[in-house]
Amino acid sequence: MHSSLWLSALIVLPLVGAGLAALVRRRDGAAYAVALVTSIVELGLTLVVVGLYNNHVAGAQTFDFVGRWVVAAPFGLAYDVALDGISLFLVVLAALVLVLSLLGGRDRRREASFVGWLLALTSFTIGSFVAHDLLEFFIFFELTLVPSYFIIAQWGGRERSRAALKFFVYTFAGSAFLFAGLLYLGFLHQHQTGGPLTFAYGALAATSMSTGTAVWLFSAFAIAFAVKSPIWPLHTWSPLAYAEAPTAGSIELSGLLAKLGSYGLLRFAVGLFPLALASMRPVLLTLAVIGIIYGSALAAVTPDLKRLVAYSSLAQMGFITLGVVTGSQIAMVGAVLLMFNHGVITAGFFLIIGFVERRRASATIADLRGLQGPAPILAALFTVVMLASIGLPGLSGFVSEYLILIGTFATHTWWAVVATLGVVLAALYLLWAYQRVFHGVATDENAAITDASHPERWIIAPVVVLIVVLGVFPKPVLDRITPSVQQLIEHVAPSGVTK
Repeated sequence: MHSSLWLSALIVLPLVGAGLAALVRRRDGAAYAVALVTSIVELGLTLVVVGLYNNHVAGAQTFDFVGRWVVAAPFGLAYDVALDGISLFLVVLAALVLVLSLLGGRDRRREASFVGWLLALTSFTIGSFVAHDLLEFFIFFELTLVPSYFIIAQWGGRERSRAALKFFVYTFAGSAFLFAGLLYLGFLHQHQTGGPLTFAYGALAATSMSTGTAVWLFSAFAIAFAVKSPIWPLHTWSPLAYAEAPTAGSIELSGLLAKLGSYGLLRFAVGLFPLALASMRPVLLTLAVIGIIYGSALAAVTPDLKRLVAYSSLAQMGFITLGVVTGSQIAMVGAVLLMFNHGVITAGFFLIIGFVERRRASATIADLRGLQGPAPILAALFTVVMLASIGLPGLSGFVSEYLILIGTFATHTWWAVVATLGVVLAALYLLWAYQRVFHGVATDENAAITDASHPERWIIAPVVVLIVVLGVFPKPVLDRITPSVQQLIEHVAPSGVTK
């Protein structure tokens, strides 16, 4: 068992970096340099944690890096952190996305504030992923709203104010259900045990309740996480927010914050309320496949590249939801892997779209044509990311989607059959978008576009490497995810989850 100080360092370091960036804000470029160094150190620390966790694999059915300190006993508030295979690579994703956002989405307007909000968002997101106390998780979960709102509202596009407000209202309203549910669960546990009020994950997981109580608590949690993910039909804030956010904001929203919703659904809704699965599974499976088809259909007709990725993400979150609730260990492992893979893929999409937008001042498909001629490297990079999103064998998207579909087919055949149509539709809308943007003869401003610079190629290189490596050799990642998923399934197995 390793020290929880590693996780505390991951939470605190970005906040320290944000503070230092504020102190040097008057020196041109200094705040950005501080943030970039902080992000690289943060990513290095996450890789050290992965290496330490590697020695813990034999006993990985328990949490590692565990630490708990009571902060306010009368309110049940405690600082409680822990890590397992489900959250391990999401922590890595948070640090990786921060580095990519700073490198590929730099915004020189009020730069100290910009990088400060990005660093704070990373801190709160990592805090959410490692929180082992439900009230602590809720606090971190809510704190992510603040930097996200300001990143959209202050550095976004023409409709940034409306996008930021819609994002905040939707997610804050959804969180109200989560707050009501966690309070009820905490007081229910206290009433049963006669002990002090606690929101510790292990304690609440042992709370006895009727199926009816479990269903409404599950529903309250699921609503909050469905808004965050987003899951159809609570997704309507996402296309506007993704399109209007700056490049770094789009990467953070789709690549990272969306995974916070799916992680919460798996860890807390499924993990704490196994009795509700039998009743709620058909509903969530249906919403997931509707989201897959609906998101794919809208992606095919949207006129904007950023919105295309937003609707594509809606479809991908449908696949993740399918894997989380389907009742198969294989599908759940695939869902956790897809959380990481999709975060990397969407980061690649928004980076490339950001590169194009800098050159053409537009992400509208109608304004772009024939870019493959003057910018062959950009076209090649987009092709790799696009094929990974489609699920081409040998790339990372295929492995995770295959595990989800094969696991779902074994337990809920017809939902898997319908979901498979989403793979076909993804090929249609992404290839069509590629044809409209990169094929043909470039004219006027499109003919004068410059290709990806060497710094831009180095920025996108880690994305391409991860897409290929995890497509060819995902075993090291799967070996760390599977035991933790198996432990979760053993807890919910009485409700019909199969191995």
